Amino acid sequence: MRQLFICFALWLAPLGGPLRAEPWPAPADPFVTDLAEVLPAPEEEALRSELQALRAETGVELTVLPIAARGDYDPSASIETFAAGLFNAWGIGDAGRNDGILVLVASQDHEMRVQLGSAYDQGYDVLAQDIVSRFFLPDLRDDDPARGIVGGSREVMARIARPHAAALPAEALPSEGGGLPGWLPVALFAAGAGLLVFRRRLGDRAQVLRRCPSCGRFGLRRTREGLNGAAGETEGQATTRIACRRCGFHENRDPRIPRQGKRDEADGGGFGGGRSSGGGATGRW
Repeated sequence: MRQLFICFALWLAPLGGPLRAEPWPAPADPFVTDLAEVLPAPEEEALRSELQALRAETGVELTVLPIAARGDYDPSASIETFAAGLFNAWGIGDAGRNDGILVLVASQDHEMRVQLGSAYDQGYDVLAQDIVSRFFLPDLRDDDPARGIVGGSREVMARIARPHAAALPAEALPSEGGGLPGWLPVALFAAGAGLLVFRRRLGDRAQVLRRCPSCGRFGLRRTREGLNGAAGETEGQATTRIACRRCGFHENRDPRIPRQGKRDEADGGGFGGGRSSGGGATGRW
C-alpha cells in the first residue's frame, strides 16, 4: 500500500506545474510597480511624477519594476530573458518607435536589468551598463535600494531617454495641445457653451435627441417626480424619470447622486505596444 501511495504521488507531481503563478507580474501603472515594497511613498511618488513628465515631454515610456524574486514568476529564465519577455508582454513603449525602457530590480536575487526597446543601438547598451555599475549597484550593495533605484532611474532618463528623444524628428515627438491650431480650443469651448445654453433652453424636450439604451431608437422623455418621503428625505425633493416612448424602458435618477464617468486607465493610460530585441545591461551584487 505504501509503495502504491508513493507511485500515485509521483504520478501527480508533474500535474502541479500548471498551478504555478503567472509568468509575468501585473503592472500597477505604466510608471512604477513596486512589488518588492522597497520604495517609500514619497520617493515612489516623486519618481512617478518624473516618469510621467518624461513621457509627456518626449514620448518615451520608462517603467520601474522592483520585485522580490524571479522565482515568484518564471525561475527558469535568466534575468535577461525574463526582462525581455516581460517587456514584450507588457508592450512597453510606443509601438511605432519601440523606444520604451524597463528598469527591473529583483532584490532577493541580487540582480537587476535595464532593458531597452529595439530602437536603441549598441551605444546605448554601453551607456546603460555604465549607469548600472556606477549608480544602481553601489546603493543596492549598501542595502539602500530606494536611493539606488531612484538615482539610477534618473540617470537613465537623463543619459538615455532624453538624448534619444532629442535626436528624433520633430514630428515623432509629442506636441503641445496635440498639434492643434491655437484657435481651435477656444472655438470648441464656444461651441460647447452654445450647445449647453441651447439644451438648457430646450429643457426636457432635449431628451428626444438621445438614443434609448435599450432599443437604440430616438425618443426618450424626461419627467420630474417627487420622492415618497423616505427616511432622511424632505418634501420638495424630486427624482428624474427617463422613459422611452417606444420600448417601455425607464430609469429613475436621484439628482443627489452624481453619475460617474469612465475611469482612466492606470494614471495616464497603459503601455503603447513597444518591443525589445534584447538590448540593455545587467548588474549583480
